[in-house]
Formats: sequence, structure tokens, C-alpha cells
Amino acid sequence: MNPSKTLGHMLGCSAGQDPHKTALYCGDRCMSYAELDQSTTRLARWFLEEGLRPGDRVAIHWSNSIEVVQLFFAIFKAGLIAVPLNLRLKSVELAYILGHSQAAFCFSEPALASLIEGVKADCPSLRRILTELPNADASAELPEVLEDQPAAILYTSGTTARPKGTTHTHKSFLHTTRIMVIDLSDHTDTILVVTQMLHASGLNAAMLPAIYLGISAVLVPAFDPGLVLDLIERFRCTYAIALPALLLFVVEEQTRQPRDVSCLRTWIAGGDVVSVHLQERFQALFGIPVQEVYGMTETLLATLNPRDALRPGSIGKAKPGFEVSIMDFEGKAVPDGETGEIVIRSLANCVGYWNDPAATEELFRDGWLQTGDLGSRDTSGYYWFRGRKKEIIVRAGSNISPQEVEEALYIHPAVLEAGVIGVPDETYGERIIAFVALRAGDPTEEQELREHARQILADYKVPERIFLVPQLPKGLTGKVQRRALKELVPALQC
Repeated sequence: MNPSKTLGHMLGCSAGQDPHKTALYCGDRCMSYAELDQSTTRLARWFLEEGLRPGDRVAIHWSNSIEVVQLFFAIFKAGLIAVPLNLRLKSVELAYILGHSQAAFCFSEPALASLIEGVKADCPSLRRILTELPNADASAELPEVLEDQPAAILYTSGTTARPKGTTHTHKSFLHTTRIMVIDLSDHTDTILVVTQMLHASGLNAAMLPAIYLGISAVLVPAFDPGLVLDLIERFRCTYAIALPALLLFVVEEQTRQPRDVSCLRTWIAGGDVVSVHLQERFQALFGIPVQEVYGMTETLLATLNPRDALRPGSIGKAKPGFEVSIMDFEGKAVPDGETGEIVIRSLANCVGYWNDPAATEELFRDGWLQTGDLGSRDTSGYYWFRGRKKEIIVRAGSNISPQEVEEALYIHPAVLEAGVIGVPDETYGERIIAFVALRAGDPTEEQELREHARQILADYKVPERIFLVPQLPKGLTGKVQRRALKELVPALQC
């Protein structure tokens, strides 16, 4: 077990154990553990010689690459704080995050740098924009970094308000990393980093576990389902984690043009609901189950559906080191089988929101982090996601989960994507509206889909209208944006 208490020390330990082992593959490039450790130490010293001090923020605006890994670990070693910037953000959003975090430096991929240059005037704290890593032989002494120091500020997608800066420490990242590697005890594993490392799952559930164990990570620069499968086949990857929205396209590509993926032992998906139908298709094609996880930027990954006792549709059991409970809105635990709010207590929880004490106070209650998500637990200790507090549809006094209706629609072979919302109704309180994107060229019509849903769901859960659209609006992490769906309703005159 890696004895590290900080992330920079973690890399040093792995490099010391096997310095010539390949740490990173990206395209035609590779880097050994010794090279990664030495280059990040030089870069950390360069940061300090450039006037940065522990606690200063450095933004990263760069797609998956060896450079991104080097930046993260140099920042960690120098006692600085990383501020990853989602690659799908627009100028106004970038300006807000750079300004709110008061980032001093921003490393931006050359093809993306114009976006940062365009907002620099609105970010007085931003001293430098760099499009390459410096090749300097600096000699500044590295500071002592403590486990309780902030390591990164991960900004939420901000679908309902301004993005919040979720602040994680070296301790919180290392806690969940140690838990994740329980499923990666074989040091011959090779991890495929599918999701961008600027996202919590790519960073904390893929890249950091690889470095912790001292095994190889294969980086996917930009998501392409064909490339994902090609890399699995070429590097014999054994482990991958991806958002459900990406998993769907991987399944579609493997159906169209199968690759040899027999090396895969573990595929984890989380960040949104993974439909049971999608899980069944994946199992048939890849020969292994999708292990669904539950977590959020604030908690990291707290539950896992165990491979040896998988229950499709469940988000699994609480992982070791995580306390998960289902509580009512007064903070009291509810009996098994009843729905309540998912709350989590763990060393992996964030310490709060950057420069936002009011939001931080609202996030915690008696030491429990309130997720805002609804769930239930069965008598065997498995948890089941039931929706988000603000998304539950209340029709004539009955609570209806959008996910349940979506799951029924996904079973129809014509359905590629589905999103379900509630809209106001004078008689019943709310009525159910669905949006469906069909597979290319499929002639299925609304009435057929409604009849299909009626065969599966109680009548009061069947959508009153199903709108066929080319694609569904998605947020920065690939989740369907129900708020955006609601905004479509008036234009469609439902």
C-alpha cells in the first residue's frame, strides 16, 4: 500500500518502486515514472521561482495529455491549488471561474488559448497565460505540503446558478483513491482514462489510482468511441471508467465494428443513471457487467455495484470508508425501502465551496453532506437512485421518478436517448412530457412509443406527450439537462 499522505509524495513513492515503468501513454508518446517524477519536480520549482506561493491557484485548460498530468503533480508538489477548466465552457463561464478562483496562471492548450486570452482583461488576478510547459532547470526548495491543504478546486457545472468551487484536499483525494484501488489490486492492470482529467471522475477515479499503484495509464485526448476501443485493443486495457453518455456511444461503436476487448476486467460508469437496457447491451458485447457507481463532485465516488453480486439498476453498496444514509428532510434516517435524501459522511467529502461560506454551510448538516439526490436502501444494503429533489414529478399526489419513465422508453429498440420532465397542470399539479431522440433513420412515431410505455408503466406514469427531437440538450458532463427540456415546451406547444 502506498504510504503517501500527499499527492506529490504519492508519485515519488511509485517512481521509487519502479522508475522505468511506463506511467503514461498518449498517442505516440509515453513517459516513465522516473521522467514524470523528475519533470514535475522541476516544474514545481519553476512555479516557485516565478513568484507563486503555496495556496496560489493555477488553472488548467488542456485536453487529456501528458502535459495535464505533469501540471497536476507539479501543482501538488509546490503546494499550489489546481483549477481545472471544463473544455466545453464558453467565455463568460471561463471568466467567472478564473475571476472567482483568482487564478494567477493559466495553462491553456494552444488550440484553446484564444478563449483565455479573450477574457484576460476581465480577470485582474490572471498574470500569465502559457501554452506550453517551461523547460527550466529551477532550483527553488519545495515547501512542506500538508494533507489538509487544498489540492484542487473543481467547479460544478452550474445548471441552476453560478458554478460553485468544490474544494478538495490532498487527504480527500487520497482517501477515495485508496478505496478505488481495491478493485485494481493486480499491478499488471492498465487503466484507460476516457473522461477528461479536468472532471472529477477522470482525475480521481482513473488517473490518481493509476499513479497510486504505479501502473500504466492510457490517455484518451478527446472522446471518440472508435479510438476508445482501438486503445483497449492495442494496449490491452483492463479497467475503464466513463460517464453513461459516453458509454452509449462505445456500445454503439462495438456493435457496428467489434474490437478484441477480451482484456477488459472492469468498466465503471457513474455521474448519471445508467439504464438497465444499456447495461444489458454492454454485457452482451463486452462479456463483463457495467459496475454502476454513485457520487458527485462534492463526495467523489461513494457507492459501487459489486461485480460478484451485481444488481442491475442499483448504484450498489457503500464503499469502505464511506457512510451512506437515507434521511428525510429533517435529518432523520428513514426505514429501508423508503425514499429520502442520500447523505454521505466520509474523509473523501470536499471541505466546502471556495470563497462561499453560506453555500458551504447549507451543504453540511451534523457532519453529513447533503447531496440533493433521492434514493432508497434495500434490506441487503444496496442503494437505489430515485431522482433529484427538484426533478421528482408530482402528479395527482403521486411521486413519479423521471428516471423510471426514461428506463421504460429505453427498452424500445428505436430509442437512442430519452429525457422526461414534469410541466404544470391545473388539474393534476404536473403532467409528464418526454423527449426522445431516435436512432438514425428509424420511422417510429410518438403513438407507438406511448403504447410501448403503457405496457410497462402504470397509466399515471405514461407520458402525455412524447416529442421526437434530433438530440437532447446536455450539460458539460454529458447529462441530459431537464431544465433545458422545460424551456423547449412552449415552443412545441404541448
